[in-house]
Amino acid sequence: MPEYTHLSNVADYPRRIACLTEETTETIYLLGEQDRIVGVSGYTVRPPEARLKPKVSAFTTAKFGKIMAVEPDLVLTFSDLQADIARELIVRGVPVMAFSQRSVPEILEMMATLARVLGCEAKGREIVGRLTADIQRIACSANFFPYRPRVFFEEWKQPLISGIRWVEELIEAAGGEPVFPELRGGRLAKDRTVEPALVRERNPDVVIASWCGMKVNKESIRNRPGWDRITAVQKGHIYEIKSTYILQPGPAALTEGVRQLHAILARVCGVPVQPEIQPSEACDPDLHKSSPGRQMSTEELKI
Repeated sequence: MPEYTHLSNVADYPRRIACLTEETTETIYLLGEQDRIVGVSGYTVRPPEARLKPKVSAFTTAKFGKIMAVEPDLVLTFSDLQADIARELIVRGVPVMAFSQRSVPEILEMMATLARVLGCEAKGREIVGRLTADIQRIACSANFFPYRPRVFFEEWKQPLISGIRWVEELIEAAGGEPVFPELRGGRLAKDRTVEPALVRERNPDVVIASWCGMKVNKESIRNRPGWDRITAVQKGHIYEIKSTYILQPGPAALTEGVRQLHAILARVCGVPVQPEIQPSEACDPDLHKSSPGRQMSTEELKI
């Protein structure tokens, strides 16, 4: 019977990982395993130090020569949008793991799965538990809102695209009521397009926009035909959340993203936000303006 003594040299877990989207990069940093990352997407923002890693891809395109040069023993991709990249890497003999998380539970499962793949299962459970508790804390705070504002989340401007599932779920946790709940299951952007006139009919109390790769133009939103009759426009409740905080299905959305959503909705309701769940990154400057309506005191909000 042959002896397989050489198998003792096989690494237990991947040691050289290329992350082609930002959320897996941020997750690996949270796990404290950032030294394993040998390549990242050029769109990587969080954490800032990750931008020092070699950039080997965009989002729907990749520099295969650069990927091969960093000699990955695992490449992490996201969804059907990177299916062609994954296929080419597999043809080249590179191990690929593709995620396709579209909901808050799926984001948490992605993080737990990645922790198991890296041999950090206990740390992954701890992070998932902490993030879950933080979201629950925000949801508890939202119970003190005098009402749940109706929210139109605008993922793109032309055509108008409403929020994907994880965004809509976080809006609900933050204290809002999405005006297009029937569209959240659309996995593709084209499945979540809406006509501007229909937004006017749904009459949201607040419009929250996040245009990937582009600064939101609030004036253009206000000037859409008939939108002057929308409550959100009349009351000046149009806000921006940077896409890196809310449109990445990973840790950013479950931390800074949901906190900014909660801060916006609290302002709409005239309710202060408790210090422990305040956003920690730069927010829409309009959030710093005096809020209309009665402000509930911090004492009234104590849980």
